[in-house]
Formats: sequence, structure tokens, C-alpha cells
Amino acid sequence: MDKKTTSLDGTPLAYRVTGEGPTVILVSGAMSTGLTLAPLAAALADRFRAVVYDRRGRGASGDTAPYAVEREVEDLAALMEALGGEAALFGLSSGGALVLLAAASGLPVREAAVYEVPFNDFLPEGPERQVAYAAALDVALAAGDRGAAAELFLRLTGLAEEMIQRARQSPMWPGLEQLAPSLAYDAALMGDGLLPADVLARVPVPVLSVAGSLSPEWLRAGARAVAEAVPDGTYAVLEGQTHAVEPAFLAPVLADFFTG
Repeated sequence: MDKKTTSLDGTPLAYRVTGEGPTVILVSGAMSTGLTLAPLAAALADRFRAVVYDRRGRGASGDTAPYAVEREVEDLAALMEALGGEAALFGLSSGGALVLLAAASGLPVREAAVYEVPFNDFLPEGPERQVAYAAALDVALAAGDRGAAAELFLRLTGLAEEMIQRARQSPMWPGLEQLAPSLAYDAALMGDGLLPADVLARVPVPVLSVAGSLSPEWLRAGARAVAEAVPDGTYAVLEGQTHAVEPAFLAPVLADFFTG
């Protein structure tokens, strides 16, 4: 990240700009920094000014206490102001929940696109899954056990125990532990895990909600429900894609949407 701006509460925010054209800000999900979406930014850079940033508590950005979801909306507002005002937004996974909230909060959003926001409405466990995860996460982080927090998240994603133990032994594990405190921020964003119909009803801009054809049915159903819950929504499916969507497949769909 080679650029900085400052949020309303004084938190420094690090970001990177790639390409020229209408501004598109890419918002990462849990256990990731802005660099996670750098390949997608590169794929959009021939038509857009694509921006990635480290959400607060991650990477090169600051982390002013106490945390509140509203601070992350203010972070996006500060970033948009630094970039000249109006922008389109894209959010991956829980980052999509932030994008939808920002759009509903009156920020100068041109269009909003999201990929598989993990709302739990179509899981048999419903909100119990998210509530139990958030409670266990709070316990782990209060005890300073970042490793346990990271394990909880990987387990939430459905990763097998054998793979979690392999991850613990891998070179990437220290980076995951470093990001673990920010898991509480994504948990706060997701709330009880259910689709926030009242928030989505207030989104005043066109919304594209995308899912992968190989993703679990509950994620695809949730993505479809997002498109149905906003006043101007479109649902799209990327054939052959999972939750780990490939930029080469996603970028053309976003580009077409953002250019109308």
C-alpha cells in the first residue's frame, strides 16, 4: 500500500490505486488485507481506477479503539473523499456486508456489487451458527489466543480439521494469527448472520449480487436473496466458480455492471 488517508476518528488507512477511469473500491472479507483483492484490481485496471485498501486493524492501516461497525462506514467515506467523491463499490464475502451497509448509509456510491455475502438464512442452523461462532471468538480473543481464533474461523468456513492442522504448520499461519483480532470486526458486521432486510431496503443504487455455481447452495440462495431484497437488484451466477472466485471470471461481470 503506497497511499494513506485518515478516517474521521483519526485512524490511518492505507490504500493502493491501479489504473485510470471511474473509481471502483474493492472491499476485502475476513482474514484478509487489501492485497487479497490486488489481482482483481489488476484485472479491472484497463477500464477503471481500481482501489484496494487495508480495512482497519489489518495490514498497514491503523486500529483505533473502540471498534464499531459505523467506523468502517466512516473509513469508506474518508477513502471516497480522498479519491474525489463518488465511487462504485465491490465487496467480497463479509466485505459485501460492509458495502451494502455503506450504500444504505448514504455514501456517494454509484453502484454496489457483492460476491457471496455469507448470510445464514438458508442454513439449517440459521442464526445459531453465527451467534455460537461470535461467542467462541470473543472468548479466544479475550484470552489472547489468536491461534484458537484463527482455527474457529477456518472451521466456520468448513475447512476439515486435518487441513486446519496443516495450516497451523504452514508459513502462512503467523499472518493469519496477526489478522485474527479483526475477525471480531467481521463478526460484528454480520451480526446474527441473517440477511438485514431493513438495511437492504434502504440501498438506493443498483446492486449486483454474484455467486459461484460450485459454491454451497446456502451461499447461492443467500446471494439471490440479496438481489431480491434491494430495490434495484440483479443476481448472477459464475459457472465453475466457488467462494474463492477467480478474478479472470469475476472482473468482466463487474466491468459490465459498473459501465451500465
